[in-house]
Amino acid sequence: MIQFLMNGRIHTENLPADTTVLQYLRRNAGRCGTKEGCASGDCGACTVVLAEPQGDALSYRTVNACLTFMPAVHGKQLITVEDLKHRGELHHVQQAMVDNHASQCGFCTPGFVMSLFALEKQQQTFSVAQTQHALSGNLCRCTGYRPIMDAAKAICDAPQPDQFDADAGLTLEKLRAISATGEPVSIDELADRYLAQPDARLVAGGTDLALEVTQRYQRLPELISLSHIPGLKVITLTGQAIHIGAAAPLSDCMPVLHDEFPEFGELLERFASQQIRNQGTFGGNIANGSPIGDGGPVLLALGASLLLRRGAEQRELPLDKFFLGYRKTALQPGEFIEQIRIPRSTSAARQLRIYKVSKRLEDDISAVCAALHIEVQNGVVIHARVAFGGMAEVAKRAISCEAQLLGQPWQTMTIERACQALELDFTPVSDFRASREYRMQVAKNLLRRCHIEMTSPETLMRVTHYV
Repeated sequence: MIQFLMNGRIHTENLPADTTVLQYLRRNAGRCGTKEGCASGDCGACTVVLAEPQGDALSYRTVNACLTFMPAVHGKQLITVEDLKHRGELHHVQQAMVDNHASQCGFCTPGFVMSLFALEKQQQTFSVAQTQHALSGNLCRCTGYRPIMDAAKAICDAPQPDQFDADAGLTLEKLRAISATGEPVSIDELADRYLAQPDARLVAGGTDLALEVTQRYQRLPELISLSHIPGLKVITLTGQAIHIGAAAPLSDCMPVLHDEFPEFGELLERFASQQIRNQGTFGGNIANGSPIGDGGPVLLALGASLLLRRGAEQRELPLDKFFLGYRKTALQPGEFIEQIRIPRSTSAARQLRIYKVSKRLEDDISAVCAALHIEVQNGVVIHARVAFGGMAEVAKRAISCEAQLLGQPWQTMTIERACQALELDFTPVSDFRASREYRMQVAKNLLRRCHIEMTSPETLMRVTHYV
């Protein structure tokens, strides 16, 4: 049984667990303002907003309705474009889109409106960077971005209270009155449930798993939702490590990782759209064992480990022991990732360099992703962990390459030997993203780029560098 707030009242639904929010809205609720575009979380036409209690206030986040299963909305307020108009008047976000001629064919417009609605709730002053960040998951095929940005500026320069602000207290009261879901609400409950049902699929964000429904038209009869387990969403810092709960949304991880490892934070901005980051998790990114998941190579380079749980038993496993083969991991039946542990940097001289090569700069899957964690003292490499995604059937460390770097002078001759060693570490394959020859050449060139950036920091090497 799923209970959620929509249009001011509590809805109680008994639905298959693999029903997406988009399917429910269009087929069950008759709310067709939310559009289906790509059904893969790329276009943003299906963007809706979920509001949930955060202390004594409400937190508003955009999600892709096409990739969000209905159990994820339990205990939350589901807001669609139909909810914005109030007492016969357009919401001021909608009116700003009209006033700035920001809608052309109109198909993408509801998604943009919902992203701007959430932006205004979170950002009270206009910022080009923050607006672009918020709209990064919304595509306009009519190239109407400039007037959409104008609408965003009008909204944020003159924020207005709306019916959601006026009803916030009542909304909180109604959400807190919703009964507990049948899904686990603690890590202990999850451990018991999963041990009893080891064939069930665990759903944290579901942004990858949902593609089996929307793209491959499969059914997922046995699902266990992790959406209501606070213990899996905790992020803590100790003197030695960053501890990230396996179900913590990437958008919550970003500020912490950006402070500790700025390049990691920048990668997450290219990782996916805001809607995906609001749902997706490192636990899911790692557990699905994809060779092109961008989290894998970076966490390998940083020496991360995983806290695994099976029943009452826990074990810690280095990440480089976790990936066994294509989408095959060291997880035992009934075992799940509880936490990701990332060692904190012990040396200011140790540098992390991350390079993502993809067909478009943002919101795309990598052809090659490289992560290099390097420390040089007195001209000699004393620490080197190098990992790649897209170069093998799993995200993998370049052990032979590392051996050619360690203890050697940080100079061109050493780099060239390390480049040749990559041919011992990897035998990439060709696919529609890149040929194997291209992948190998790119991997070598990224190693060379790292050397240039570290030895000649004044040299601009990336398209994201500005003068």
